[in-house]
Amino acid sequence: MADTTGSTEATPVGAADSRPHKSSWRYIGPGIVVAATGVGAGDLVATLIAGSNFGYTLLWAAIIGCLVKISLAEAAGRWHLSTGRTLFDGWASLGRWTTWFFGAYVVVWGFVYGAAAMSSSALPLQALFPNVMDLEWWAIACGLTGLVFVWFNKYAVFEKVMTVLVGVMFVVTVYLAIRVTPNLGDAFAGLLPVLPDEKDSILNTLGLIGGVGGTITLAAYGYWVNAKGWTDTSWMKVMRLDNRVAYITTGIFVVAMLFVGAELLHSANVAIASGDKGLLQLGDILEDEYGTATAKFFLIGFFATSYTSLIGVWHGVSLMFADFVARYRGESAQKGEEVASGARERSWPFRAYLLWLTFPPIVLLFQGQPFRLIILYGVLGAAFLPFLAGTLLWLLNSARTPAPWRNGLLSNTMLTIAGLLFLVLCVKQIWDQPWADFF
Repeated sequence: MADTTGSTEATPVGAADSRPHKSSWRYIGPGIVVAATGVGAGDLVATLIAGSNFGYTLLWAAIIGCLVKISLAEAAGRWHLSTGRTLFDGWASLGRWTTWFFGAYVVVWGFVYGAAAMSSSALPLQALFPNVMDLEWWAIACGLTGLVFVWFNKYAVFEKVMTVLVGVMFVVTVYLAIRVTPNLGDAFAGLLPVLPDEKDSILNTLGLIGGVGGTITLAAYGYWVNAKGWTDTSWMKVMRLDNRVAYITTGIFVVAMLFVGAELLHSANVAIASGDKGLLQLGDILEDEYGTATAKFFLIGFFATSYTSLIGVWHGVSLMFADFVARYRGESAQKGEEVASGARERSWPFRAYLLWLTFPPIVLLFQGQPFRLIILYGVLGAAFLPFLAGTLLWLLNSARTPAPWRNGLLSNTMLTIAGLLFLVLCVKQIWDQPWADFF
């Protein structure tokens, strides 16, 4: 994203100036991690369905979604680098209500998401190896391998593995987009901001914009920036390049899957189910159209997409939870240096949240998801991104942020748009919940 603060000089936290690091491709890392974690199987299915329903009409909406997320992730990274403080430390300065919201969110969301992430990763494995074991046991295996991997490895190894899996995702999605032979004329026409002539087209469009690769992982981006060793404003240009790479990568995934939906499903008037099982249906369609090899190649990409989201959340949200516990206990070191040192990854709260993401959700794999819990999960999840956009606007326009790194006009505009967008989607999701059956 462009320099939204109007600053050309790097002003590090503390007394001494340091020379800005040149924005170089060799530093890229946290952006790859946030792109891989943010784009899950559900995002790919939503984009496929948009392509199957509307062809290329909403291509512009998918691209705007990436731009909105660039602004949010850039703001989170800028807070960490300009203040030297973690994002949760910033939230806590706004009042105790932020602590209560985050505490409720991270407990309920983690419990339900753990089961969803394990199931999503298990689906392609069961399809690839159908006679080995049941879906629930594949899911448990995915959760346990994610737990062991994150427990025993620091950020540097985690980033390398994520980069390899992103490479697999990239090759598979681009291959599929080329394989279905997209109509480039129609695709370019899809860049014009036109709404489909359908009922609820505005809400469907907003949903696509809001759903492109981003949940709590947008907030985790600042923590991964620190874990990489970037802790002051000398890394600001590098962070911004890294962030652009993150959402260009996300954009490629989304556009590629929209091409597949438009050409393979829309032209043949084929519908697929929402949710992860829609990707299994796509695998069957690919096998009929292009053969077994293409279908299996796709399933490998499906697994890479789901498993990167799993281990990304296992690592990133556990970092945030460790910071939350440290702040709640009144520890003084709420600094980026603490995250960069690796101390958070070795702490008991980090590992306790890893266990929370892995073992309690196993119950849901066998017994189904409790109705009331799912409603609370939906409400808290819908409220998180308005919360993130609103608090970043507050923090980055106040004296909590050094003056050279406060929001400029562009960043304020983008964060305001993001906040309003997610607020509309939040209200819709809360409205659509079956509250009459809740009580």
